[in-house]
Amino acid sequence: MKILGILRHAKSDWDDTAQRDFDRGLNGRGRKGAALIGAHIRDHGARWDALLASPAARVKQTLEEALPDIEPVWDERLYLASVTTIFDVIREHAGDADHVLISGHNPGLQEVLFELIPPENENELFSEAVRKFPTASFAVIEIDIDDWADLDGAKGKLAHFARPRDLDPELGPERAY
Repeated sequence: MKILGILRHAKSDWDDTAQRDFDRGLNGRGRKGAALIGAHIRDHGARWDALLASPAARVKQTLEEALPDIEPVWDERLYLASVTTIFDVIREHAGDADHVLISGHNPGLQEVLFELIPPENENELFSEAVRKFPTASFAVIEIDIDDWADLDGAKGKLAHFARPRDLDPELGPERAY
């Protein structure tokens, strides 16, 4: 059994529209959401053997706020990566780690759920996560494999899913009234 954690970057700052997407950092709400989900991840109890991450500024800042004590393996291929690329990076870097956390971007991270979780393993958590996997969301998938080399196809079960708004309603969707 392998455990794959997925952490989407927190809410990014769109104030400077001339800035390259890769260089865009977090806004204040994003920093708060990252810190909150980081505390939740630490409280969740999983001990991450490896952290694989996109080197985009918003991912780096998310991890600085959320998990400052874990040293990531930065891989440029994870910037806006497809499921195929995400799986390639995991196979390449995970080694014999049992618990791997990956941090990056949508839509690829959300699509990992569709790829790894077969219909018979879909549950209420899965329904919530695939409906919307917002910024700073955290998911844990239990995968019925012995080696990361076998990471393909539908073999997993979504065991945990949390969003910053689940932890603090103030971080829910912004509404115009």
